[in-house]
Order: sequence, then structure tokens, then C-alpha cells
Amino acid sequence: MNIMAEQNDPMAEVMAMLEAEPTSSPAPGPDIPALREQLAVLVSTGKCKETIGVNLTHKQVKRLEDKDVMKYSKRYETYVGAKTTETLIESILSFYVKALSMAVKIKDSSALQNELKNDYIITKELSDLSGGIALRCGRLLAVANAFLITAKHVDFSRDTSPPLSRFRRLSAYWS
Repeated sequence: MNIMAEQNDPMAEVMAMLEAEPTSSPAPGPDIPALREQLAVLVSTGKCKETIGVNLTHKQVKRLEDKDVMKYSKRYETYVGAKTTETLIESILSFYVKALSMAVKIKDSSALQNELKNDYIITKELSDLSGGIALRCGRLLAVANAFLITAKHVDFSRDTSPPLSRFRRLSAYWS
């Protein structure tokens, strides 16, 4: 009966868990050599000043302390995040204006897109949306953005005939 009481006692379970040896090791720290290599790539491409705000040489990157490597890597992540968000917002708004122009006549598509882009509320919400998409989709975001950019350049109004008649014209052309 005493064993039964211990098995149902939540406090006994907690005490047993606290006394048990942890089975998992602590989370690994940042990969400093990989981050240092990333900084070296920035130096090689000449994008160092633009992305992290400092001109570095390869020798300087090799001699950076770990905390400085982390600091510059965080700056780079921030830069990449901002550029990704900016590009995605631009593509979403462009696609939106393109789709809207198929339904209604728009006087100046560029002016509309710029006004939407300059609106704080729209930009903030699209920024949150694009950040969420980037977290969930990762590298697939490039495919989605390529789709949005391509859709921006497609002239959907060019041929309004049904697909079957277009097919007949093509087949008559090839015969």
C-alpha cells in the first residue's frame, strides 16, 4: 500500500526527477569558426562595411576575439533579416498591386505600390508576416519570392481567349 501511495504522489515523482542524473547535455554554444568564416566571406566579397558597418581585413578577422565575432555576426544576421523583409514586402506589394489591377483600373500602379510601402501599419504587419514566413519556410522563401517576382512581370491580360482555343492556334501553327 505504501508503494502504491508513492507511485501516485506527484511530489515523489518531482523529487525522483530532481535526483536523477540529467541525460541530455547542455545546448552547444555558437560555432565561432563557422561565424568567423562567414565574416571572412564578407571581407572577400567586399560587403563588410555595408553589412556590419566595419571594414575588416582577413588578418583582422582571424585575430578577432570570440565576443567580437559574435557581435559582428549578430550585425550581419540583422542586416540579412532586414534585407529579406524589405525584399519580401516589396514582392508582396508588387504582386498585390498586379492582382488588384486585373480586377480594377488603377491610375498609377507605381504610386499605389509606393504609398502602400510607405504606410507604417501595412509595412509593420507585412514585416511580421514575412518574418514568420522566413522562420517557417527558411530557404524555400527564395522560391516563393521568385514566384512573386515572376508574377509581377507576367502580362495576364495579353490573351483572354480560352485555353482550348489557344491550344488550337498553337497546334495549327505547328501543322
